[in-house]
Amino acid sequence: MAGGNERSMRALKEVWKRPENSLCADCGKPDPDWASSTLGVFICLSCSGIHRNIPSISKVKSLKMDHWDDAQVQFLAKNGNAVTKATYEAHIPIYYYQPTYNDCQVLREQWIRAKYERKEFTELGKHLLYSDGVKEGILWKRGRDNGQFLPRKFLLSEREGCLKYFTKQDAKEPKINVKIDVINATFQPGKTGNPNGLQITYLKDNKTRNIFVYHESGKEVVDWFNAIRSVQFHYLKVAFPIASDNEIKNRLTRNFLKEGYMEKTGPKQREAFKKRWFTLDHRRLMYFKDPLDAFAKGEVFVGSRENGYSVQKGLPSGTQGNFSWHYGITIVTPDREYLFTCETETDQLEWIKAFTSVINQAMTPQEYAIEAYFKFKS
Repeated sequence: MAGGNERSMRALKEVWKRPENSLCADCGKPDPDWASSTLGVFICLSCSGIHRNIPSISKVKSLKMDHWDDAQVQFLAKNGNAVTKATYEAHIPIYYYQPTYNDCQVLREQWIRAKYERKEFTELGKHLLYSDGVKEGILWKRGRDNGQFLPRKFLLSEREGCLKYFTKQDAKEPKINVKIDVINATFQPGKTGNPNGLQITYLKDNKTRNIFVYHESGKEVVDWFNAIRSVQFHYLKVAFPIASDNEIKNRLTRNFLKEGYMEKTGPKQREAFKKRWFTLDHRRLMYFKDPLDAFAKGEVFVGSRENGYSVQKGLPSGTQGNFSWHYGITIVTPDREYLFTCETETDQLEWIKAFTSVINQAMTPQEYAIEAYFKFKS
């Protein structure tokens, strides 16, 4: 019996070592140490918890702590991540957001359920609700001034190329009507205090406007998210007919590069530093008094190194403004320097890394136009 166990463990380790099984089948996290004995995939601890919530589909076991019999090991050997993905991920729409281990719980859970429970990607041409080009329904929206979440009717239309919301269900005129190509959407469970919280941003008069919404159903809010991406994709395919699908995919919704609190001083660099919430959305560094503010108090354009932008650790010698945090950052632009302080050295290094990643990228023609607007505004 002991010999049988040893033989099974050796066989299990051989399958586990295969290159295609070195990343979690669902979120891509390295070195997964759990597996589904019914699906034949190797997964990480976090994704195994989601699998455990759909026991009719997936039975999970630890590769290190649980016993695997010969039949189960043979099943893993026959399947594994590559074979199983070929079945359950055979026909994923290019616009569909495939989450990673850095993404929130609702995105990862609905991705796993879409694959294995609903089998949304196993058949070519299968009807998907978020691919219809139109979506209408109720989302709970946070009030701009009072902070209360109230039900609002939203309408997304590919034909009209826009997203609308109405303050009353029977209202004929929308409160907003936003072109789909200026919209971004990103999940914000921590910021909104709701596991299904979604932040929708759009440009209005070249300023960023934030709307915070949620839905009680994780599936419904993720369907809204992917419906926005679907409409954006098809809109941009028409607007940029020679662009490749992957080029267009890269222009769909995006996660913010970095968010968090820093202190900032004014242009004279003698004012007291004030604590603000900062969001780095590619080249737009926005700051807010409160993370849930509808509009930023100000924005800073972060250009490229070849155009005279740089980031430096620390503050210029002789900085006069009073500050309570001591890990400084200086953003150098062609026109002025922006001074910030962070609470910890870790925060400082993370912000510098994020700024550096932007500054090292060449600017697009559209970004030159945005830079010109910022200079004109200032």
